[in-house]
Amino acid sequence: MKSDKSSAPKRNLFDHIAQAATRATGSSGGFGTALAVVLIWAATGPVFQFSETWQLFINTGTTIVTFLMVFSIQHSQNKDSIAVHLKLN
Repeated sequence: MKSDKSSAPKRNLFDHIAQAATRATGSSGGFGTALAVVLIWAATGPVFQFSETWQLFINTGTTIVTFLMVFSIQHSQNKDSIAVHLKLN
């Protein structure tokens, strides 16, 4: 059996995006960005008179990010679990 690059498993698009998202969100830069967004949102409260639309903006944003991160975290956990099982075998 010949071993070449074409026989190696290819990473799919989701795998690539999930890995990049995990690296970005798990970094200090990711935390700093999230903190900056929240501080900017809080600072604009008086400008928008703490309106329902102002509150809806952060609620919608955090819901979308949380929804997407659940899948990204689960994907990372699945890869880690597979790696552990392979090492134990």
